[in-house]
Amino acid sequence: MPRQLSMTGEEEMARDIPLAERARPQDLAEIFGQDKLLQPDSLLRRMIEQDSYSSCIFWGPPGTGKTTLARIIERRTRHAFTPFSAVLAKIAEVKELMEKARRLLLAESRRTIVFVDEIHRFNKSQQDAFLPYVESGAIILIGATTENPSFEVIPALLSRCHVFVLEPLSELEIRNILQRALVHVGRDLALDEKALALLAEKAGGDGRRALNNLEMVCRNADRGETIDSEAVERALSHRSLFYDKGGEEHYNLISALHKSIRGSDPQAGLYWLARMLEAGEDPMYLARRLVRLATEDVGLADPQALVQAIAVKDAVHFLGMPEASTALTQLVVYLATAPKSNATEVAYNLAKADAIATSHLKVPLHIRNAPTGLMKELGYGRNYRYAHDYANSYSYQPCFPEQMEEKTYYRPSAFGFEKEVKKRLDWWAGLRKQQEEKE
Repeated sequence: MPRQLSMTGEEEMARDIPLAERARPQDLAEIFGQDKLLQPDSLLRRMIEQDSYSSCIFWGPPGTGKTTLARIIERRTRHAFTPFSAVLAKIAEVKELMEKARRLLLAESRRTIVFVDEIHRFNKSQQDAFLPYVESGAIILIGATTENPSFEVIPALLSRCHVFVLEPLSELEIRNILQRALVHVGRDLALDEKALALLAEKAGGDGRRALNNLEMVCRNADRGETIDSEAVERALSHRSLFYDKGGEEHYNLISALHKSIRGSDPQAGLYWLARMLEAGEDPMYLARRLVRLATEDVGLADPQALVQAIAVKDAVHFLGMPEASTALTQLVVYLATAPKSNATEVAYNLAKADAIATSHLKVPLHIRNAPTGLMKELGYGRNYRYAHDYANSYSYQPCFPEQMEEKTYYRPSAFGFEKEVKKRLDWWAGLRKQQEEKE
C-alpha cells in the first residue's frame, strides 16, 4: 500500500528541492531581466517561439538565466533535446551522443538540440567532437558559459554559433524574483522592505545566489515570521564576495585597478585593491602587477616608484596577509599620485620593432670587445673612444650598426623627474654638436 503523506510531509519533501529550482521560471513571461535579449521580434525570442534554432552560446554571469532558457527550450521544442554537463561528461559519451543524433536525423529527419552547461570546461578535443555534427546539421548546439567564449571556445566552433550575452540582474529584478519565490518557501514567511533590499544588494546581480541566500535566511525563521534586515545580516555575515579568481572577473578587476592608478585616481584604486584582496586574491600577484605598473605608467617621471614597488613586493612576501594590505595600500596611493609617463614603454616597443627588422646587422668594430690578440688584429675595438678620457667624460662616437641610421626612441615627458632627464639629454646633444663643429 503506498505511503500516505500529510500536507506537512509533502511540504517537507518539497523543501528538499533547492529553492532556486522550485522557483525557476517555467515560461518566457516569468523571466525577470534580459528584456533586451527577449524583447518581441528579437532573434532569440523568434528562435524559441518558432522552434527554429541555429547553434548558439549563452554567455553571462552566474544566475542570470542561462539554464532557465535551456529548460524552457526543452519544454517547448519538437526536436530531440539532450542536456550535457561539461563537468561530468567524458569524450566517449560525447561521441556516442553525436552518433545517436546522426542516426536520428537519417532515420526520422529529426535534429537533436544538445545543451552543454559550462561548455568552457570541455577541452579542445571534446569541443572538436561537436564540429562535424554541427556542420552536418545533426545537432543544434546550445552552450552555456560564464567565461568569455572568445577565449574558452575553439574558433572553429565559435564561428558556427551565435553568442547571446546575458547581463547581471538589477537589484529591482532581484527583488521581484525574491518576492515571487516567497510563495515557494511556504510557512507564511514575509520579508520587510529593508530585508528585501539587503538580499537584492548582496546578490551581486546573481538570481540563483539571491534565492540561495533567501532560503538560508528562511531556514532559521519561525512560521508566520516577518524577516527583517538584522536577520539577513546575521545569516549572511560569513558569505564570500563575488569573485572568480580563475576567470574573466579576475582580469576585469585587475584591469580596473591598473586603469584607476594610471588615471591618477587613488580612491578608485583602493576600492579595486580591497575588492581583490578581500575576495582572496594572491597578494603577490597584485605586487607583481604593481611593479609592472611602476615601470609602464610612471617610469622615469618618478624613479622612486620602482623602488617603492620593489620594497612593497618584499614586504608582502615577508608579512603575508592580512598585514600586507597596508603595504599594498601605500603602493597604490603612491603610484596613483605619482606623475605619469609611458615614455620608456614606448621607447622599448620602437626599439623592439627595429631590432626584429635589423637583427642581421653587425655591431660596429670600434665598440666590440677584443679579449684576444686575433680579435685586435681583426680591428675589434680599434679607435674606440673611452669617454672618461675626454672633457665632461663625453666623446661622441656612432653606436648604431653602420648600415642603419641613428634613431630616437626615448622621448621624455614633461612631467616629474623626466624634466630633469630632458635637460641631461639636451646637454649631451649640445656637447655632440660642439664636437661635430670642431671636427
